[in-house]
Amino acid sequence: MNSDSALRCANLDDGDAVVALWRVCGLTRPWNDAAADFRRAVNDASADILCLEKGGNLLATVMVGYDGHRGWVYYLGVSPDARMQGLGRDMMEAAEIWLRERDAPKIQLMVREDNEQAIGFYEALGYEVQPVVTIGRRLE
Repeated sequence: MNSDSALRCANLDDGDAVVALWRVCGLTRPWNDAAADFRRAVNDASADILCLEKGGNLLATVMVGYDGHRGWVYYLGVSPDARMQGLGRDMMEAAEIWLRERDAPKIQLMVREDNEQAIGFYEALGYEVQPVVTIGRRLE
C-alpha cells in the first residue's frame, strides 16, 4: 500500500459505502443480505471488514473472520477504477496479517467455480484449489 492510503477496520457508519462497493464489484447475490453480512461482521469480535481508503474514497475491502479452527475471507473487492494496482494483493496480505495475529492455522475462502479470474488471482498469491465439496442449507 502506498503512503497516501489508509487501512482501517470498518465501523457501522461505513455500511452504505462498503455494500455499494461490494455491489459494483459484483460480490453480492439476491439471496444474501449484504447489509446484514456487513453488520454481523462489524458487530462480531471474531470478524472485521478491512477498508482501504485514499483521500476519503473507499478503494477496497475484505471481510475476514476466525472461527477458532480456520480463518475465512469474504467480500474481497477493489473499486473498478482502482484495479490493476496491486490493491487486491494488499488486501489479502492485510487479511493474512489479521488472521496470523489470531493464530489461525489456515485460511479458507470460497469462489464460484466459474469465476476463473478470481481463481487465477488467488492461485497467483499461492492459494490452491482444495479437493472439497461445500455442502450447505439455508436456515430460513
